Amino acid sequence: MKLKELINGLEVLEWHADPELEISSVSYDSRKTENGDMFVAISGHASDGHDYINAAAAKGAACILCEKKPELDIPFVLVSDTRRGLAVAGAHFFGDPARKMKIIGVTGTNGKTTTTNLIKSILEQLCDDKVGLIGTNCNMIGDKIVDTERTTPESFELQKLLRQMCDEGCKYVVMEVSSHALYLKRVYGIEFEVGVFTNLTRDHLDFHKTMEEYGAAKALLFKQSRKGAVNIDDKYAEMMIEAAECPIFTYSTRRDDADLTAKNIILKADGVSFCALEIGKLEKVKLAIPGSFSVYNGLAAIAAAVNLGFDLGKVCAALSNCHGVKGRAEIVPTGLDFTVMIDYAHTPDALENIIKPVKGYAQGRVVVLFGCGGDRDKTKRPIMGEIGTTLADFAVITSDNPRTEDPSDIIDDILAGVKGKKKTYTVIENRREAIGWAMKNAQKDDIIILAGKGHEDYQMIGVEKHHFDEREVVAEFLSQMKKQ
Repeated sequence: MKLKELINGLEVLEWHADPELEISSVSYDSRKTENGDMFVAISGHASDGHDYINAAAAKGAACILCEKKPELDIPFVLVSDTRRGLAVAGAHFFGDPARKMKIIGVTGTNGKTTTTNLIKSILEQLCDDKVGLIGTNCNMIGDKIVDTERTTPESFELQKLLRQMCDEGCKYVVMEVSSHALYLKRVYGIEFEVGVFTNLTRDHLDFHKTMEEYGAAKALLFKQSRKGAVNIDDKYAEMMIEAAECPIFTYSTRRDDADLTAKNIILKADGVSFCALEIGKLEKVKLAIPGSFSVYNGLAAIAAAVNLGFDLGKVCAALSNCHGVKGRAEIVPTGLDFTVMIDYAHTPDALENIIKPVKGYAQGRVVVLFGCGGDRDKTKRPIMGEIGTTLADFAVITSDNPRTEDPSDIIDDILAGVKGKKKTYTVIENRREAIGWAMKNAQKDDIIILAGKGHEDYQMIGVEKHHFDEREVVAEFLSQMKKQ
């Protein structure tokens, strides 16, 4: 592809390259640069791509897209924002695949994974078209699963994935859109058919610094959506609505002035049921995912589908056929007199939202096992400590993904939130041992919530990923217990 075609539409400050230059591909990691590539120098938080221009040139880069002029003599194009440049180049290189499909984006702190999966299932039931999914658990092209490293891939990889989805016949793509992806322009240039906002609670403040900055990043979704669906019960809903450059459809469980409201909500151990009311239409819904948060996730999915033009009655009927998502209120069969539930809850709000509904139907104690991730927002640790030890009958405080931090230091931060409280908790740093302890000390009718890992089948210790699937750990201890 010619250089001028690759960066068409991008505001160029200076040309120091032949616009007719043939470019074989695009790279932004000098280690992966190949002969004939355009190397995009991105100023990152950990490193600056401009420091690796010489390395990229040595690998055969034909041209550099940069914000600062290179010191060596090499063709380059100077722009003000190379992150935007990478997104534009990716879209052009792969033939603008997003324009050939309808993209639905879901943003928010909690509920993105379940909501995107519900939307995908609804669309697959209501039309014959293949549906793509881009999210935390995995990427999917129809029924085919593709592993993922990030909630939203870097822009070039994202465009490559969208091209693959388009080529394999996807007409719709449902995407989790993280605040990082919006702020770092990974989804720049993509027009979303519908953008959905679930909620905003404390998370990622190591990156965004304040809740206002975090909210502003989420609100960017509604500047590139044709329609928006917003949870009006959330206190940051007004921020989303004010920032929006598209019509906004609201949903709620409490407000009659919302466009979509849940009525007659019934919460049970095996799921929820409610009536969806939209502009005079009332339809029953039964969703086999327990917890009040499932009502909100269900409403978000309904709102997205209705704004895509589908009938409310058909949408609600399709939603009633949906099932849970791995690592979200996932029940692991034990064959014993207690229950184990695995949930991804790793924020204060998510932890509260999984403990409270379980407390509502548990016949025995609710025991929660949790930790906090290393190299991430430290301010939420004592808050989670307080929530876990206050709401649950008993808490097991342990390690999560410590990364490069000392696990005991993370636990000390968590314990700062439980000082002065009666000791309804224990500390077991090793997560495997902690799970075993919780199971071996379970009482009749207890529900043990393993919070924080969810779908993950690994632990990040230092900079290495170690295999760690809680389902396997539970199975190992069950085998031991049944032999005793």
